[in-house]
Amino acid sequence: MVSPSFSVGIVGASGYTGAELLRLLSMHPGFELKVATGDSMAGTSVADLYPSLAAAYGYRVFDAFRPEIVDGLDVVFCGLPHGVSMTVIPEIRGRAGHIVDLGSDFRLHDATLYPQWYGADHTCPELLDDFVYGLPELFRHDIEGAELIAATGCNAATGVFALAPLLKAGMIEGHGLIVDVVTGVSGAGRPPKPNTTFCAVDEDVTAYGLLTHRHTPEIEQALTECTGLETSVLFTPHLAPLNRGIIATCYGRPTGTFTTEEAIEAMRDFYADDPFIVVSDRSPSVKATLGSNTVHLTARVDPRTGLVLAIATLDNLMKGASGMAVQNANLATGQPETTGLALAGVYP
Repeated sequence: MVSPSFSVGIVGASGYTGAELLRLLSMHPGFELKVATGDSMAGTSVADLYPSLAAAYGYRVFDAFRPEIVDGLDVVFCGLPHGVSMTVIPEIRGRAGHIVDLGSDFRLHDATLYPQWYGADHTCPELLDDFVYGLPELFRHDIEGAELIAATGCNAATGVFALAPLLKAGMIEGHGLIVDVVTGVSGAGRPPKPNTTFCAVDEDVTAYGLLTHRHTPEIEQALTECTGLETSVLFTPHLAPLNRGIIATCYGRPTGTFTTEEAIEAMRDFYADDPFIVVSDRSPSVKATLGSNTVHLTARVDPRTGLVLAIATLDNLMKGASGMAVQNANLATGQPETTGLALAGVYP
């Protein structure tokens, strides 16, 4: 067995994305976990909080965070709530070789967007230009060897995966795009909230963040930078009684006349070299992506309404968070990007 080549730490390992990172790292041949902090759970056994990880981590406990704990590590993953990464990363930059932030603090390049969409000024805007946006299928070459990576959010990634190929092919207009997302409850994080308890979520579907959801400018930024087109997006997420998973149903206005088969072929061409993308004429399902780092895509052209439909599904804790982060770290450290990541989903 080949010994791991890179030492790794997780700052914020006690949340759902942290737990998924712990699971993935336990099976990764190139990464060796050295640090796993979880301030609210410091001193607590990993196995007591997540029994599913007991066989991999035995009696290991969550560490308390201090900046020097990451000194000398090759990779640090930050699985922290919004607003926390921007206070922690300035303290740990330079202590580790690569930092992959799973939060939203460094995804937007324009600091003036944070007050509008996040309700507060960015506390270290001087770092925004130092981060690369961590969506490998679109920005792979920027990520290779990068020191600072802002991994894409789950909602944004799903919409971008669906729309980018059609925009790049010039098939749909950049303005007036619609992204409707149905998302699982794990996307809201581990701490309980009034709207995410079992009784609140069970047998209910709720639209939220109407017209103001913070992932809107992230979708627009990624699509614009990938395609060179100015874009505007109406993004509406819906919370559904799912543990995990996202499906995005997206709509655009065609720029010309083409068929469903041609739209699907444009998707296939765009993602021809991407191992984690499945394009077919099947209607994608959330269940098909469970536990995998794979995105399922399709498209339809509707001459009756004059609209083009693009659908994407993914596992929000895998390709939408921790799997995406590991894929980014693989690229940053020069490993094959599929290392330690599942192509096939779990079923049933």
